[in-house]
Amino acid sequence: MKELRIQGNERDNHGGGPPTWVWVLVGVLVVLGLLAGGGWWWWTQSQVPEVATTNAQARSGAGGGAVLQATGYVTARRSATVSTQITGTLTEVLFEEGDRIAKGQILARLEDHALRAALDMAHANVKSAQANIDATRAQLAQSQSDLKRQDELAASGMSTKQAAEQARTAVTATAAQLEARRREADAVMAQARQAQVNFDYTVVKAPFAGVITAKAAQVGEIVSPLSAGGGFTRTGVGTIVDMESLEVDVDVNEAYIGQVKGDMPAEAVLDAYPDWRIPAHVIAVVPAADRGKATVKVRVALEQKDQRVVPDMGVRVSFLAAKADAKTAPPPGVLVPKSAVTSRDGAAVVFVVVGQNAAARKVKQGTPVGDQAVVLDGLKAGEPIVLNPPEQLVDGGQIKLKAGE
Repeated sequence: MKELRIQGNERDNHGGGPPTWVWVLVGVLVVLGLLAGGGWWWWTQSQVPEVATTNAQARSGAGGGAVLQATGYVTARRSATVSTQITGTLTEVLFEEGDRIAKGQILARLEDHALRAALDMAHANVKSAQANIDATRAQLAQSQSDLKRQDELAASGMSTKQAAEQARTAVTATAAQLEARRREADAVMAQARQAQVNFDYTVVKAPFAGVITAKAAQVGEIVSPLSAGGGFTRTGVGTIVDMESLEVDVDVNEAYIGQVKGDMPAEAVLDAYPDWRIPAHVIAVVPAADRGKATVKVRVALEQKDQRVVPDMGVRVSFLAAKADAKTAPPPGVLVPKSAVTSRDGAAVVFVVVGQNAAARKVKQGTPVGDQAVVLDGLKAGEPIVLNPPEQLVDGGQIKLKAGE
C-alpha cells in the first residue's frame, strides 16, 4: 500500500484558479476600453472651438470724449538700413542690436589694404609734383637773373641784342614750364582726394543718432551697395531707427474720415500697455485712400517720448472732441469690439480667456463708440476676451486659440 501512494509533487494540478479563456476575455475588454477612451478623447478634442482673441481697452480720459477710434501701428519717420558705398569684406562690426549710437559714430570697417596702398601712392605723387614745381621755380629765378644781366650788358654795348632775346625767351619758356607743373600738381592732388574718398568708404558711419534695431552682417561677409545673385553678398550692415521720430499711422474708415482734422487732439493706447494713455494730436490726413480696405491713413504724433514705445507696436487711437485734461478722470468702463459681445439666456455676455477655457461674464453696456462696444461693468482693461464666440461655447468651455494668438 505504501508503494501505491502518490506523492504531492507527482499529482496533477487541478487548482481553483480561473480558466485561460477568462484571462483572454479580460484582456479583450481592457483593449476595447482603451480604444473607446481614445475615441472619446479624440471626439471631445475635435469639438473644441478655435477662437480669436483680443484685449479689453481702457477708455479715453478727455472731457470732450472720443468722437472716433481707429487702430494702427507705431512707425518711425526716420529709419535707415546702413550699407557701404563700395563692395568689400567686413573686418570689424562695432555694434549690436539695442545699442544707442551717435551721429557719425563708426559702425563697421572694410578690408582696406588695396585702397590704403592707392592712397599712399597718390600722396607720393603729390609730393613729387610739388618737388617738380620747386625745381622749375628755381630755374625760372635763374633765367630771370640771366635776362637782367644780358639787358645790362646789351645797354653798355658789351653784349649783342640776340643774347638778350635768347635770355628773354628762356624766361618765358621756364615760366610756361612752371605753369604746366602747377596744373600737373592740381591733377595729382585731385587724384589724391579721390583716393582719400575711396579709402573713407571703407569706414561705415551712422548717418544720424538712434538705436540699432537689426544687425544684418558679420565679420568676414562681403557687403555691397548693390544686390548680387546667389545670396552670398549682403546689401546692408544694420538698421538704425531714430526713436525721437516715432509716430502712429492709423487707418480710418473713409466713411468717418470727415471727422478727423489737422491738429485734432487724440489719445493713443498701446496694445502692450492698455492702462497707459498717451497724449497725441493729428499731424496730417494723408490725401490718398486704399480702395481695397476703404480706409484713409492718418498720421498721429505722440506727445510723450518713452522707451516703452517701439516701432511696429499695435496701438488704438481715440480722436477727441477736446484736448485731454490730466485732472479729468477717464469715463467708466472699457472698450471691446462689438463682435465680442454675445447673448446667453437673454443676457449680454463676454467670454474671458482663462487658460484653455472661456469664462462667461455678464456685462452691462453703455453707448457704443464707433465700432466698439462700451462695457460699463464686468470687465477690466487688459483682460483677454473671445471674438465672435460660437453658439456651442458655454461658461467654462474649453477653447483653442488660433495660430498667432
